[in-house]
Amino acid sequence: MALSVEKIKELIKRSIPDASIEIKDLVGDNNHYSAVIKSKLFNNLNKIDQHKLVYKSLKGKMGNELHALSIITEGK
Repeated sequence: MALSVEKIKELIKRSIPDASIEIKDLVGDNNHYSAVIKSKLFNNLNKIDQHKLVYKSLKGKMGNELHALSIITEGK
């Protein structure tokens, strides 16, 4: 079962409450997304650590319910 945009945002917001999140469905299948996520938590972190925070927030759903998520992270 695929994850909805709303569910992805909800999961990220639980771990990164100040995040501003823009998600696009890349091919219209509710399974391949791109996301731009901005948060103060990303300040002073390298891109790898920023992405780790996002993947951790998805609670193991990446690769299961969520097939593909391209991430762009930015500090605020």
